[in-house]
Amino acid sequence: MVLNNKRKDIDPLLNFVAKHMININPNTLSWLSLLFALIAGIFFYFSSPNLELNNFCLCIAVFFVFLNGFFDAIDGKIAKLTNKISKKGDFLDHAIDRYADVFIIGGLALSPWCRFNIIGYFAIVGVLLTSYMGTQAQAVGYKRDYSGLLGRADRLVLLMFAPIIQHILLYFTSVGILLELYILEWVLIYFAIVGNITAVQRFYSTLKWFNKSFKK
Repeated sequence: MVLNNKRKDIDPLLNFVAKHMININPNTLSWLSLLFALIAGIFFYFSSPNLELNNFCLCIAVFFVFLNGFFDAIDGKIAKLTNKISKKGDFLDHAIDRYADVFIIGGLALSPWCRFNIIGYFAIVGVLLTSYMGTQAQAVGYKRDYSGLLGRADRLVLLMFAPIIQHILLYFTSVGILLELYILEWVLIYFAIVGNITAVQRFYSTLKWFNKSFKK
């Protein structure tokens, strides 16, 4: 995960915010993050090249993607500060994250911005397999695997910046296309390719661990 290496840089800010929200149950924030993901997906779904400069649906979706990522990051911090870390909370957090990924990316994949359904299909497959390989590694006794090229933080950042760039491009061209594809289609292609590569990386990493453990 590219941005996971930068996590320590923003931890002080997240801890500062979390300290002012310790009265809120972290599970409540997890559920709110799911709600924001659903709203983001809805706005992505109803956005379109023809209407974007009038209704700003992409920009509104980006706002809710940000809220989803922020609340997803803050709930764990609050759980640590209030000693409410539990396996149940961890399970809930990861299950909600997967639904959130499907809502957000699915909304975009089903929107007019994605003209080829197969792109959206493989984007969702890549994202889900990436996360599955990471948590399944822990389930079989290895560490939770966050390695690879595309983690959730990377996806959320792309889903915040790419729609804004797509929106801005519409002011300069009537369609906002780069090499015959919308910017948002390129993002989904990136998720499809790099997401599946990341899943394979984590799969291989876990197999290597099995081989080393077996030799011992």
